[in-house]
Amino acid sequence: MAITDWPALERPREKLLAHGASVLSDAELLAIFLRTGIKGVSAVDLARDLLKRFGGLRPLLESSQDDFCEALGLGPAKYAQLQAVLEMSRRHLMASLQRGELMESPGAVRQYLVAQMRHHQQEVFACLFLDNKHRIIRFEPLFFGTIDAASVYPREVVKKSLSVNAAAVILAHNHPSGVAEPSLADKQITRRLIDALMLVDIRVLDHMIVGDPEVVSFAELGLL
Repeated sequence: MAITDWPALERPREKLLAHGASVLSDAELLAIFLRTGIKGVSAVDLARDLLKRFGGLRPLLESSQDDFCEALGLGPAKYAQLQAVLEMSRRHLMASLQRGELMESPGAVRQYLVAQMRHHQQEVFACLFLDNKHRIIRFEPLFFGTIDAASVYPREVVKKSLSVNAAAVILAHNHPSGVAEPSLADKQITRRLIDALMLVDIRVLDHMIVGDPEVVSFAELGLL
């Protein structure tokens, strides 16, 4: 049966408009994104098949272009559309943080860092650069690969911080393993960065490790 033949309040789009997006299942949300199914298969049934194929919504959203486009009912146009939606979501989170003092929204900071960093398959080290009122100036990934004392260069972090006129920074990196427990190398490079930035009067407010799903804060653990 086509979705247009369903009772009005059972159709994903009408259901969303009447009750909000939070009441929809993953398949219903994906069906709205897909807009149409394929011959003999409704958008909702196609969405269910795709979720089963990829192992859930998150693996689908984080899939490579090749894997995404190989799936029945998808293709380059849908992939481009999806990437645009994901980037709008990240920019919305950044705009939300920029509206007020960053340290008043620790949950939003975590949410933003997860959106930016959790999907990477390699370690990425990044900085949130802040002004003297702890408002975000910019977010920027700086180093890629295994994060240790040899691969993160304090002088580059200092150089970038000065170039954007930052008064404070929040350090962040991901653990692709999903385990957010700080390693000895994490602690060592954090101390080196604190010492280097202190020389130019820039404070390190926190170092956050993005795992899956946990985000660990050095400040909350008393490691700064």
